[in-house]
Amino acid sequence: MATLTKITPCLWFDTDGEAAATLYTSIFENSRILHVTHYGSAGPRPEGMAMTVTFELDGQEFLALNGGPQFTFDEAISFQVNCESQDEVDRFWERFSDGGQEGPCGWVKDKFGVSWQIVPVLLDELVRDPDVEKAQRVMKAMLSMGKIDCAALQRAADQA
Repeated sequence: MATLTKITPCLWFDTDGEAAATLYTSIFENSRILHVTHYGSAGPRPEGMAMTVTFELDGQEFLALNGGPQFTFDEAISFQVNCESQDEVDRFWERFSDGGQEGPCGWVKDKFGVSWQIVPVLLDELVRDPDVEKAQRVMKAMLSMGKIDCAALQRAADQA
């Protein structure tokens, strides 16, 4: 028997829900499309168009809804991707920025307008350092970046 996820983020697209789910599941390991439903003759969208796409990204379930053009994404909601290495930061940044828009401080919008924060775990470790001056140097360095650069963060932390 399948377990019910208590909270499932629902992403409202105009018509690109299936394409977005396909892209996202290609980016994250251990990810897959679980189910696609289609609009029928009752509408309100064209019959046969994907209505919902249930997909899983590394164990987290999502739902994409092709609901129409009434709503669009903005930065008020984003998904944080915690990265173990610079290689991982680079890989996620490259995939999400392809056709999208690079932003400041590790934020990037994908080509569908969904915001992602590509964050190395090193950043959190360094800004939580008990040495307040060190943490502030790291924060200042991060605020000047687009894609987060782990080596630059470490250099800022190591400055005397």
